[in-house]
Amino acid sequence: MGITVAPIGAWFCAWFALAPLWVLVVKYTQKSLPPAFLWAIAYHGIALSWITGIHPMNWLGVPWWPSLAITIFCWTFISLWGGILVSLWAILMVRLDKQKPWLRVLIGTALWCALESLWSSGSLWWSSLSYTQSPHNLVILHLGQLSGPNTVTAIIVAVNGLIAESWIYFCTQRRRGAKEESSLTKGFVNGYLVAGFSLLITSHILGFILYTQPLTQNPDTALKIGIIQGNIPNQIKLLPEGFRRAITGYTNGYLELANQGVDGVLTPEGALPLYERNFKNTPFLDAIKEKGVIAWIGGFGERGKSYTNSLFGINSKGEITSRYDKSKLVPLGEYIPFEKILGAVIQRLSPLDEHQVHGAANQVFDTPLGRVIVGICYESAFSEKFRYQAFQGGQFILSSSNDAHYTAAMADQHHAQDIMRAIETDRWAARATNTGYSAFVDPHGRTIWKSAYNTYETHAETIYPRQTQTLYVRFGDWLMPLLLVLGVLGWFMK
Repeated sequence: MGITVAPIGAWFCAWFALAPLWVLVVKYTQKSLPPAFLWAIAYHGIALSWITGIHPMNWLGVPWWPSLAITIFCWTFISLWGGILVSLWAILMVRLDKQKPWLRVLIGTALWCALESLWSSGSLWWSSLSYTQSPHNLVILHLGQLSGPNTVTAIIVAVNGLIAESWIYFCTQRRRGAKEESSLTKGFVNGYLVAGFSLLITSHILGFILYTQPLTQNPDTALKIGIIQGNIPNQIKLLPEGFRRAITGYTNGYLELANQGVDGVLTPEGALPLYERNFKNTPFLDAIKEKGVIAWIGGFGERGKSYTNSLFGINSKGEITSRYDKSKLVPLGEYIPFEKILGAVIQRLSPLDEHQVHGAANQVFDTPLGRVIVGICYESAFSEKFRYQAFQGGQFILSSSNDAHYTAAMADQHHAQDIMRAIETDRWAARATNTGYSAFVDPHGRTIWKSAYNTYETHAETIYPRQTQTLYVRFGDWLMPLLLVLGVLGWFMK
């Protein structure tokens, strides 16, 4: 399962990679916990191995050895966290070993989706089973329009469960002494296997129907949006050299895009390493006043003695008219989870003080071009934030990120997350990152343009604001509680 995502991208493995664990949990109930824990550590550890790219953190003033210790700690912590999730699932599944196979598949799928929902409601979240299909399998991702990413996760788990139950049935037939070849063949090609492939095919047909729906694109509402990829390494970002490059690069990029007739310009997360009050003293704001094209600038907001990682909306007069504060902060990078427990450990490893604070949970972002859906970096993994803003009238997505301190694999995974959010909300998305990958994505998840990596780039594309509401936007994740209810009913009716 770990190789389904970037950098390898073997997405098709997700449709059978869980089946062996399912067999172990059902057939060897007393010994299933260690395999489940190891399976989860392997999946999350491989998928999130890009986190090791934060080392060395000399750009933050952290010495080499403490930086290595922090990196190992972070990678180990998130891998173990994923191990807990799957271990809980295995513990619950053990109690179903004597139940009918169809009931195991129903309840096992419901439990997995429930646990993913529980985890995604917190701060430590990234590697849902659903994102193993992005960006390659856009057809199945369209089922996210029905009930969000849990729809795709449910189908993946159910197909794996049916394949596993098919194998369990086959092995049971052999143990009962079926000696005729025809009997063994019947045992292998059984109803569970047929049901698994039927579900796989049917779900893709439904996804294809959604994928092929034409996009209504009214020329009267078209917007030309520009993005600037500043390409400023984090090693110099907070130094005078980095500040000079930021001011020069973003100002020149803005002027170039404004001369191309864009309606708005998006910059990456923390594009200007300044507090809001210092924006007015920059050539960037002077350029906005001169050209009159609005801009969305990544910077820092103030909240008492703390600060927020924010995206600011600047109108044609160079005035700050809107602000979105990042609410999902990177654990161990931007804040310390379980600070009372882990805070002392982190502070022993790092000389840094943590002062960044969370933004409000539910925010809206109004601009002269209409209400917009905003996601800053890590928030791309949290579909509910995008769903809420779409429900509140957000007409297109602005994703502002800085992935410079990680590897290209992380940038690809991040792009894959934003593709899912665009499909689920049925919205166009503009992504501006510091070093890549910046991109434009249409509501069907098709990447219209994608930048190179570690390059300075400007680019403009025409997008179309939309006010549609998918089932997911309107009703949220209704599938997961429905599966749980059906599972409970099945348990009492067995």
